[in-house]
Amino acid sequence: MITLVGVGHVFDIGAAIRRTIVGLKPAVVGVELDPARFAALRAPEANPPALSVTGVLAYVQRRIAREYGTQVGAEMMAAAEAARDVGALLAFLDLDSRAVLARLMRAMTLGEKARFVVSVIAGLFLRRSTVERELERFEEDESAFLQELAKDLPSVKRVLIDERNSHMAMAVRTLEARHGSVVAVVGEGHLEGLRALLADRSPDVVRLRELRHPSSANSRVIPVSSKDEVMSARDNS
Repeated sequence: MITLVGVGHVFDIGAAIRRTIVGLKPAVVGVELDPARFAALRAPEANPPALSVTGVLAYVQRRIAREYGTQVGAEMMAAAEAARDVGALLAFLDLDSRAVLARLMRAMTLGEKARFVVSVIAGLFLRRSTVERELERFEEDESAFLQELAKDLPSVKRVLIDERNSHMAMAVRTLEARHGSVVAVVGEGHLEGLRALLADRSPDVVRLRELRHPSSANSRVIPVSSKDEVMSARDNS
């Protein structure tokens, strides 16, 4: 059994992720991280951002996350903690981030690099309202959104999404074959690609909007009204 859980790195959804994992009690929780990124999330003060494109991207994410009252990567740490609480194996699904970024830099044309840098700089001025508007546009027509990305930045689409989807799908397949049940916590932009690659396994899917709005009619994430109820769920696991 495979469950794909879509997340966003700047949203306050840690409690919803915990409830989802505690409710499912999988044998394995896989996260869209590599060991180095996990270590950086556990000890951010030991990994100050470098003055680089990736450093600027990290700064943009941190600034937006603060607007949502959370920290970048908090959703992944919540998944890791929930895995520990239910006795599940924690697995890192992603490729080494440093190798991926190096390959991306080699793959991009000069034109792509220029457009990529412009988009990174534009990110410095993003506001919460813009994030919400872009997320709504993505949710309305994910295929069109990704097609636009592939047109403007084909190397980014191929290296950051398609190649990583292939790697993560294979990792999830292997984990399910060995352990039986897997919850994979990945960025929302990877969900449909992974679902297509794992179509023969008929994975269940929990979307980001369900985590953000657990009281909605279509949500499978049960809202918890108090800290005591959360602790009770943990104790009963």
